[in-house]
Amino acid sequence: MLRRVPAPVPSTVAALSWGTMFPIAAAALPRVDAFNLTAIRYAGASVIFVVLLLVLEGRAAVGFDGRFARLFVLGTLGFAGFNLLTYVGLKSVQPQDAALIVATMPLMTLLVRWVLDGERPSRLELTGVAVALLGVALVISRGHPEDLVSDLHLGELLVLGGVFGFILYTRGAREFPGFSTLRYTTLSAVGGTITIVVATAAADVLGWQTLPDGADLVATAPAIAYVIIFGAVIGVLFWNTGVRRLGLANAALFMNLVPITAFAIQIARGYVPSPGELAGAVLTVAALVTVNLVGRRQPAPGGFEARSGALGTV
Repeated sequence: MLRRVPAPVPSTVAALSWGTMFPIAAAALPRVDAFNLTAIRYAGASVIFVVLLLVLEGRAAVGFDGRFARLFVLGTLGFAGFNLLTYVGLKSVQPQDAALIVATMPLMTLLVRWVLDGERPSRLELTGVAVALLGVALVISRGHPEDLVSDLHLGELLVLGGVFGFILYTRGAREFPGFSTLRYTTLSAVGGTITIVVATAAADVLGWQTLPDGADLVATAPAIAYVIIFGAVIGVLFWNTGVRRLGLANAALFMNLVPITAFAIQIARGYVPSPGELAGAVLTVAALVTVNLVGRRQPAPGGFEARSGALGTV
């Protein structure tokens, strides 16, 4: 799939799709709450994934091979955890802020591997993490880091929690070396979607969220179609294709397009960022690029390529 397309194109399309998704999803949330939007998004995406898997790999690929429980847990972390937390966070977080936090995923992965695998990042990588976090702090506080505590919302912490859930999900991919990218994505998405639907039903019954009516669904239909087709299906498959063709170190550079795209869209819609906010975004992107470019020159197992883990689904 996509073999004839130039190698950088899939990663570029995925990053642009995700960067655009944050403002679009945020615009839909006033009418369709985070739980129901996530449920609709991944119920639709999972059906498309299953159909693609059946067509491209046949019936046998749809089987869980006795590993449903593990795929369910990983899918819950990666799909339910990341998407529910991020969409709930978007209710109180600017789309460009959420996109910037998500873009730090490669650096946060280094910290997770340090804690769980004992693989200590280099001084450069730790410095990069610190600089990136400083940049995020500048963006969240609108250029006034001394006000970070008062400006920090639960939303930012939810998005960050979603990032760590997704990192754990991507680490789990190495447990399934015999699965294709599409098969792992599809079967884990099914497990995650089950969790999302159950959580959404519970939230609706308990009154925490409100089931959208027909008018809400019609009004947000273009946004829903986008987050399903581009935010989930195309974004996932194109990103994983890009990682396989370019290697993680090169593909990870395209993550920087996610916050840049979100910022550009918000600015085009009339948002005026402060100089400190722009400086924070530049700092974060610069830290990501620097750690990536320097780290991939190092031989495995010490380099960024070996230690960052696979990136897969947003």
